[in-house]
Amino acid sequence: MSQSYLRIGDICPDFTQESSSGPITLYEYLGSGYGILFSHPKDKTPICTTELGRVAKLIPEFAKRNTKVLALSVDGVADHVEWIKDINETQSCTVNYPILADVDRKVANLYGMIHPNTDSVFTVRSVFFIGPDRKLKAVITYPMSTGRNFDEIIRVIDSIQLTDQFKVGTPSDWKVGGDCVIVPSVNDEAAKTLFPGGWNTVRPYLRMVPQPTSQ
Repeated sequence: MSQSYLRIGDICPDFTQESSSGPITLYEYLGSGYGILFSHPKDKTPICTTELGRVAKLIPEFAKRNTKVLALSVDGVADHVEWIKDINETQSCTVNYPILADVDRKVANLYGMIHPNTDSVFTVRSVFFIGPDRKLKAVITYPMSTGRNFDEIIRVIDSIQLTDQFKVGTPSDWKVGGDCVIVPSVNDEAAKTLFPGGWNTVRPYLRMVPQPTSQ
């Protein structure tokens, strides 16, 4: 089975695939914003059901961040439609985002979602963070048995967007509002322009600055 393995900084391949909301072309769907593409091993499985319900409830948070979500399972559209009914009922939500029907494993193979030493048919739990430049900003992969922490996924989006906009990174256990670090590629002279309020030099390589905000 042919597989692609994307690395951070790679261009995420475009595709067109059927979904629970009709045909989806990735680049067109994302528009000028960010995207989260996340895979599920199979329809009507317990962990996936809880995850898709959680995402449905977080759609307003993704929207605040100009981020669209796109799920994937290797089952077909008819199966997705029936599964969504179960998700809505058991998770007290309304799934209003697309679930790709990847019966031919086209997208799974493009993005390396199938790990043959785990299972040669079903996808692992992969999360791809896609930037407006179509580049892969981050990727997280979980085994089939471990449900994802979507609060962490939101946190990663916030961190990525801060770096894209302000040239800062986020330290260990950072949360929104916490101090950031000036990235090493920004020297002190450039930092004076970018951070006129100053920063705390703990070490020459560790410069802490209050989280920047858009004016």
